[in-house]
Amino acid sequence: MSAASWFAFGADDVLPNQTPTAPRLTASRTVTTGAPTEAELIDGCLRGRQLAHKLLYDKYAGKMMAVCSRYAQTTFEAEDVLQEGFLTVFRTLASFRRECPLEFWIRRIMINAALRQHRRNASLVAVSDGEYPETLASEEFTLSNYNFQELLNMVQELAPRYRMVFNLYAIEGYTHKEIGELLGITEGTSKSQYSRARVILQTKLERLGTATRHVS
Repeated sequence: MSAASWFAFGADDVLPNQTPTAPRLTASRTVTTGAPTEAELIDGCLRGRQLAHKLLYDKYAGKMMAVCSRYAQTTFEAEDVLQEGFLTVFRTLASFRRECPLEFWIRRIMINAALRQHRRNASLVAVSDGEYPETLASEEFTLSNYNFQELLNMVQELAPRYRMVFNLYAIEGYTHKEIGELLGITEGTSKSQYSRARVILQTKLERLGTATRHVS
């Protein structure tokens, strides 16, 4: 019997290798040992099976937490975005048309949740970036020359307005026109804030390189 058939049962849902407290044995029931497919997870969730909800969450939560963390100021804020995002996932799953991988659809929901969090908090954040130059010291500067995780850590330190634009453009692949629509700013402002983010990142990376050379 497939995992989809397993999810059709509700009252005695159990995790693999876990014995239910009051098992109901029937001739037609067989516990599956294989992982459910994406389609089976979706179908199980749509039937209201709690186990399907848990398995779907467990499958994607780690990846989506990484997405949320890139947009959030703190881990606590990222967790809030993740929670809000998954509530939206389960509430709107019936609208998923299965025209793209489920992970892509969930990722868009997480980004939208992060954008809502940004709009709620943006007015509370005071920003000063006067310590950084106005333009890049070298137009040959490219982010691909640096360690990705190291770069992401520095992106976390950007002011929210720069961090949002940088993530949406450099990592998610949105155009400046699309970013402007998402954030309620002009296309030109999006371009300006992305350029400013690159200046700040370049300065941080150059300072890190100088400090590393001095230590060695």
